[in-house]
Amino acid sequence: MGPPRALALAAGIIVAAAQAQIIDFESNGLKYRTLTRKGVTVMFAALPIHVRGYAILQVSISNGSPVSWSFRPEDFRFERADSQTIQALPAGTVVGNMIRKASRGDVIKLITAYEGGLYGNTQLHSTNGYESRRQNALADVGSTKLKAAAAASAIALVTTKLAPGESTDGAVFFPNQGRPLGAGRLIAEVAGETYVFPMEAEVRASHN
Repeated sequence: MGPPRALALAAGIIVAAAQAQIIDFESNGLKYRTLTRKGVTVMFAALPIHVRGYAILQVSISNGSPVSWSFRPEDFRFERADSQTIQALPAGTVVGNMIRKASRGDVIKLITAYEGGLYGNTQLHSTNGYESRRQNALADVGSTKLKAAAAASAIALVTTKLAPGESTDGAVFFPNQGRPLGAGRLIAEVAGETYVFPMEAEVRASHN
């Protein structure tokens, strides 16, 4: 391999590394991490609450690639420092459990925490996320109890297909007995890529 080709290869590696750099920032008391690969950006923050035993992440996905991709909460998993893995649950499982078992206090706490992070983050703008799901859900129910359940259900990240230029957001739930995820790695297998986010034991869950 001649010098020009070697230099070009090295430059390509440097550019790829720069594009895959994890960016950290804080917004409204939450610590966000974001990573972009081939135009698809994944951003998340741990919510400082637990509801019905779940550790909860607020996740946002933006499709800046030239093709459509589908995304599911099950695409996310957390690997602890001791190598144990916690798989995120499907939205249907979480929603069913929330409707059956969550108290009014649970619902209020979840909505308050999620909306506080969502509306306080100037970098999070979804074309098809929680706000549109909430409006659609509330349009179909009448009682106060059902409205609260519908609003809580709208928070969960659902399976979504994003066309180029579209984005979504939602909560991803990990069954963790009411404890924060702690130290380890959040791994997302999305858009044909593997996103790896090292995580420290920074966020402590509040108590019911």
